[in-house]
Amino acid sequence: MNEPSGTTEPIADGGRTDPATEGFLAHRNLLFTVAYEMLGSAADAEDALQETWLRWVKVDLEQVSDQRAYLVRIVTRRALDRLRTMKRRKEEYVGQWLPEPLLTTPDVAEDVELAESVSMALMLVLETLSPTERAVFVLREVFDVGYDEIAAAVGKTPATVRQIAHRARRHVDARRPRETVSPSQARAAVASFQRALDTRDLQGLLDVLAPEVVLVSDGGGVKQAVPRPVIGADKVARMIIGGLGKTQIALTSEPTVVNGNPALLLRVDGEIDGVIAARVEDARITGLYYVRNPRKLTRIASETPLTLR
Repeated sequence: MNEPSGTTEPIADGGRTDPATEGFLAHRNLLFTVAYEMLGSAADAEDALQETWLRWVKVDLEQVSDQRAYLVRIVTRRALDRLRTMKRRKEEYVGQWLPEPLLTTPDVAEDVELAESVSMALMLVLETLSPTERAVFVLREVFDVGYDEIAAAVGKTPATVRQIAHRARRHVDARRPRETVSPSQARAAVASFQRALDTRDLQGLLDVLAPEVVLVSDGGGVKQAVPRPVIGADKVARMIIGGLGKTQIALTSEPTVVNGNPALLLRVDGEIDGVIAARVEDARITGLYYVRNPRKLTRIASETPLTLR
């Protein structure tokens, strides 16, 4: 039996949805969000959901007191298994690795907590955690899951989970953005960047980029991308302007919302070339994340619903 999706009719019997399908669909968006925040890949998150569904339909629901908690436990275990096997894949990845960007619904941007948790900036920080640390951090800090429930999901004692959570929180806090800006401030900074990009305005770029800005691009070996992060406003601005000046491409940009945050969708000769997400602090851009790998651009054509609940 295939996993039911939000776009297909659930399996029904005599006009009634079966309890397993009903329970799964009620929490599907939450389960996807948990898996995506753990994996940074929508494709792998969907696979984790498929595995969760296959496990879920074998469960005796009469023995389940809290379906949401039970499903979160299953998807966490499936995502953990995938996270451990993804390590080698990322080690063999050509160039810089960035999370798979998602075109998100307006309510994600309005939820500051959710938007920060799925931002490209924080997702990259989560990449520096071990698989278990990442699972514990995501469940505790993002979804406010209790220590006992997390312990059941990751196969540790509650006391050990508390220690892991403290260590992971300290690690993330030292690397996450120093402040959370308002959605309007972030949009204004990205709009200024777009104007400078569209007009090839070097000074305009220098004005909106923070001195310590970092540019990371991901081509996956399929499209050209800088092999290492570029650091510093002058280097980043001149590289952008220089790159645009070398070719006579018809580059256009349009504002969009990726992972709950303002971003730009770039097209070359009308075809999608990539997505640039930004990290904004103190009204200036401190991080630019340019995803060009075509395999990672399949989720920017239609909105992906995410939720913390």
